[in-house]
Amino acid sequence: MSRPTTTKRAAAVTASAVTALALLAPAAQAARPEPTLRSQTPVDLKIGSAVWGQRDLLGFDQKNLTEFQSILASEFDSLTPENDMKWQEIHPEEGVYDFSGADAVVEFAQANGQEVRGHTLLWHSQNADWVVEASATWTCEEARDVLEEHITTVVGRYAGEIYEWDVANEIFQDEWDNGGVRLRTEANPFLKACAEDPVALIGDAFRWAHAADPEAVLFLNDYNAEGINTKTDAYYALAQELLADGVPLHGFGAQGHLSLQYGFDTSIQANFERFAALGLKVAVTEADVRMPLGEDGEPTEEQIALQAERFDAMLEACLNVAACTSFTVWGFDDARSWVPGVFPEGYATIMTEDFEKKPSYDALLESLTDATPGKSPRTPPGLNR
Repeated sequence: MSRPTTTKRAAAVTASAVTALALLAPAAQAARPEPTLRSQTPVDLKIGSAVWGQRDLLGFDQKNLTEFQSILASEFDSLTPENDMKWQEIHPEEGVYDFSGADAVVEFAQANGQEVRGHTLLWHSQNADWVVEASATWTCEEARDVLEEHITTVVGRYAGEIYEWDVANEIFQDEWDNGGVRLRTEANPFLKACAEDPVALIGDAFRWAHAADPEAVLFLNDYNAEGINTKTDAYYALAQELLADGVPLHGFGAQGHLSLQYGFDTSIQANFERFAALGLKVAVTEADVRMPLGEDGEPTEEQIALQAERFDAMLEACLNVAACTSFTVWGFDDARSWVPGVFPEGYATIMTEDFEKKPSYDALLESLTDATPGKSPRTPPGLNR
């Protein structure tokens, strides 16, 4: 980005003015706030964190924020409800909705000048008990009716307040699952009921969401979807099919749940670029980097350094692709990380449970700073939605 040429007249600063500025400089520097991820992020990218509203934001006092809440507000300009918008929480009984946790996230975001990513509408996991039980006898039409009502109600409630929605989440199996990479027509109750044409149901889920909020950017989202592999090939083909059918699909999200037990797929940028070439936005939606810990529960210096490298590599891939609209960590502190409850691993986030910033945080901050000369966009204004 070119800068305006300084005129001779503007350059003619008197000696006394220079002296005054020199005297003021130390005081100005002392008053300058410490940079945060949020303050250094390019204006055409959102830096986000997942948060559990029901646990951490319910009844928050904006004038007396907790330390956790203060960090959440200062470091991030995007929030994703970690659990509050999943069926189990927001639609616990047939005909009954509980918006308290989701409302808390939205209200906190609005109070702190942040935006919200919606998560998620169609998923095989964390469904309410009534869905699991009722789906055993659903016809496809019954499943469609239930899903349409849910999407219309939830998306409609937050219309204009959610900038991106993960509409369909983890709808493909993995290579190691029985049957290999294919749509989850067994585990997902809605796709199972409509197994004869699951793609039609997926397409309609996007149509219903778009009708409820025409301004929201609608995403496919999955784990093990960072680089080019069998699963992302399947998503790429599905995206092409949906777009050809006029489905309002706007984006593809790679979760970014990594482990140091495995290698890092360096094709993430190339993968993002091929989805962007379809006209889609892309995003890193749930980034964390877990690791096995020793008997003392502490990581090695080598693990700490490698974690920072991998967080930064995901961010760099996002920064290098103009269509990448958001980079979200799946919680920022170890005390609230989902990892230890699911995997025999830990230390997955960018801050310790005492909010000490890790080298991973520093790496993200440095890359964001390098990408943000004068808080500029990475691309000309208006190119990204």
